[in-house]
Amino acid sequence: MDPVTHILTGACLSRSGLNRRAAYATLTMALAAEFPDIDVLWSVQGSVAGFQHHRGITHTFVGLPVEAGLILSAVYALHRFRVYRARAVASKGVSGKPRPLTQAPVRWDLLYGFALLALLSHLLLDYTNNYGIRPFFPFNPRWYEGSFVFVFDPVIFFFLLMAFAMPPLFALVSSEVGVRRQHFRGRGWATASLLCIVGWWSLRAFEHARAVQLAQAQTMAITPPGSPSDTPAQYTQPLRVLANPDPFNPFLWHTVSDFGLFYQLADANMLSGSLTPAQEIHARPEPTPSLVAAQNTPLGRVYMDWSPMPFITESRPGDFSRGAAVDPGSAERTSSANTVVTFRDPRFIIDLPLLRSSSDTPLTGTVELDPQNHLVRQGMGGRMQR
Repeated sequence: MDPVTHILTGACLSRSGLNRRAAYATLTMALAAEFPDIDVLWSVQGSVAGFQHHRGITHTFVGLPVEAGLILSAVYALHRFRVYRARAVASKGVSGKPRPLTQAPVRWDLLYGFALLALLSHLLLDYTNNYGIRPFFPFNPRWYEGSFVFVFDPVIFFFLLMAFAMPPLFALVSSEVGVRRQHFRGRGWATASLLCIVGWWSLRAFEHARAVQLAQAQTMAITPPGSPSDTPAQYTQPLRVLANPDPFNPFLWHTVSDFGLFYQLADANMLSGSLTPAQEIHARPEPTPSLVAAQNTPLGRVYMDWSPMPFITESRPGDFSRGAAVDPGSAERTSSANTVVTFRDPRFIIDLPLLRSSSDTPLTGTVELDPQNHLVRQGMGGRMQR
């Protein structure tokens, strides 16, 4: 999910009542809820390393206890700084009753548990979208994805905003009528928002399962390749179906069906129970030496491990930029004898404004090979490296 949703979720969990149990709970949980995305630092080594480590060890059950310890260490350092500053102020003989440093008791054991809870919320949120996570890595490299929530869900974002916007508004009204100010406001709103999110997940998960069943029931007439022209077509059902969420409509799903020889994209409208296939069919090419060599490159191995339905094509353009897209005006030239192999995932080929880029689909990988099928360069999203 997007970083703001993660941070708000951690803070909302704290305000549901945990912030009354231990000081610094909101700060700790807000930091922890976003901390696993620190794996973005691997991108400084290049786009391939960034893709390889995205949702890697920092998004696993093995990594969470270490991450919780790091977060707690940072909060402890902040606490010691505040204590030092408070003592410095007191040593100057400032008159007046000193204000308490925290409204709740400082409980480091509870804070560590709260940090773990917020870290788990990050994994849960990332699981709900279609990119997936590997929570049991490195012991089990399998990817798990719920695929029932878009990477940014406006409804979830609205619920979280309400949890923080409404308490100050009601506090302002209360202050006008002379009601005493409360130290821990918003517990009811935070709890209600979290319950609404769970309900929203339930609706989307239910409709996701229906969309998969609808696409699984479709049949396609397929003639085996190399068969005589008079060979009758065989009707077959998909080998596998993936249903991807629409960011706004929980009853509209974008399905990808694997028929073996090709991928079929379609829109599933669950209100009408209709499946509208796209006109374009993404044929799966026969394996060639170039395709096999590209799959054995560092980028190819990572992509094949991550994508449940990799769509791989090869071309020999004179120019290319941003993946395998031909661009005559590009300053980055490729020898016409070289081969450009493009890796795409059909889950992200769907036509949505939030997924569009200037020339290709998101999460597009590119490998350039010389005539001997040796790696020349590789990259994700047009960020090429040797």
